[in-house]
Amino acid sequence: MKSSFKRLLLTVGTGALLAAGFAQAGHAADKPEIAVVVKITGIPWYNRFEQGVTKAAADLGVNAYQVGPTQADPAQQVKLIEDLIAKGVDAIAVVPNDASALAPVLQRARDAGIVVVTHESPGQQGAQWDLETIDNREFATSVFQKLADLTGGKGKFALVVGSLTVPLHKEWADIGLAYLKDKYPDLTLIADRYPVGESLDDSFRTSQEILRANPDIKGFVAFGSQGPIGFARALEQQGKPAGSVANVGNVLPKQAAPYLKKGLISEGFLWDPADAGYGLVALAKKVVDKEPVETGIELPGLGKGTVEDADKVVRFKATRTFTAENVGEFDF
Repeated sequence: MKSSFKRLLLTVGTGALLAAGFAQAGHAADKPEIAVVVKITGIPWYNRFEQGVTKAAADLGVNAYQVGPTQADPAQQVKLIEDLIAKGVDAIAVVPNDASALAPVLQRARDAGIVVVTHESPGQQGAQWDLETIDNREFATSVFQKLADLTGGKGKFALVVGSLTVPLHKEWADIGLAYLKDKYPDLTLIADRYPVGESLDDSFRTSQEILRANPDIKGFVAFGSQGPIGFARALEQQGKPAGSVANVGNVLPKQAAPYLKKGLISEGFLWDPADAGYGLVALAKKVVDKEPVETGIELPGLGKGTVEDADKVVRFKATRTFTAENVGEFDF
């Protein structure tokens, strides 16, 4: 299933021209073509993710590249995938913005004989396998437990997600809120989830509004790597003392380091996005090559994984915790 295209330019949704990754579309006939479709391009998380994709391409002898929309928009992801189906790639690896919105187009890819794998979307309809770098219950519980530890289990807090449709963010939030309701009923969510965690500008503006409306707020939890950064900037701008408001969630250590050291981010939780990018390409290649996917599977950077057949999930445990004391040890 090889394309004769040398370059494919995509016009998506708002009319923005997306060419990222497709400059590599011309490939040798013996190299499988694996297209990785991420939630949004141009943010530090997916810049790091792309490093893993690029390294996997070189190490594994495949033509792998990353593309994504300019906004975290499911419709733009659908358009990208439709173009990849028409192009005739061997595999499509997706980090979905909306699992339900992508299900029909992923099934069309499968019907066309294209391998489909996903990341951060357990049980994704239309996918053959989903790659998870963490145990979701352990991860979500640890983040919300840190919030409880820092606030004494009392007070108002805000919750940010990347969007209201991101599958994994929804799951983490649901797990964490249920955990707090059971263990720490005196921690009170100020409003519904704010869907701004993938945008630094939106996270900053929303954080300013939260702080103005809730001067007595005690905590902030963010899923989406720009959320804690935006909240830290708002805390700094409004002159809140370091440590006066707990701020925990997903961060890239290099981006978060200044705020961790100032005490404006309390603690960060993540895995290395480059490992996830590499692992996603490696998993897609295994499926393309018809290699078995079973417990004990080993992927570079992630170690040995377990397979959950019911949801077609390949799961690893690669969580890392970032503090003011250890953040300098990480190079991403």
